Amino acid sequence: MQVLTAMAVTAIVLLLAAKLWLYFSPNSLLPVIWKPADILLGGAMGVAITGASAIVYRFWPAYRQSADYYLELVLKPLVWSDLLWLGLLPGMSEELLFRGLLLPTLGLNPIGIVGSSLCFGILHLSGSQQWSYVVWATIVGMLLGFSAVATGNLLVPIVAHIVTNLVSSYLWKLGELKSA
Repeated sequence: MQVLTAMAVTAIVLLLAAKLWLYFSPNSLLPVIWKPADILLGGAMGVAITGASAIVYRFWPAYRQSADYYLELVLKPLVWSDLLWLGLLPGMSEELLFRGLLLPTLGLNPIGIVGSSLCFGILHLSGSQQWSYVVWATIVGMLLGFSAVATGNLLVPIVAHIVTNLVSSYLWKLGELKSA
């Protein structure tokens, strides 16, 4: 319950930050356009990111250790139904802030993609031992940023982020069941 509460509070803080940003900034939010092709693209990206993460996990020991720590901390206390919130809350609030607002503010170009992705990666820093997780989150942030710029649609990275969180967390929970 504490993990869900922390996620909800973080999501609310990020949403409030986004609202304040929109209020005080002349920049506008990257649009969310409900296109079936973009929903499918986001879903495919989420599955691809999850697959790539599994490969990186297997071959990069520092990332494996970092991911194990993070997943144990976040996922272990959650029950299966909580995983839906784990997908939705960060997927929507983080994408709204990093790809929806920060990216257009920095520029819908490589500099904006890298800058917003570095901030996204740093958000995932939970200790000095987690540097490899920050590197991975930054790379994922660049993919999500590129998808937002390429499609002009914030829905693509939102769906990709949600699918990544959902699929990876369900797979982790299944692995825990098998090892128990």
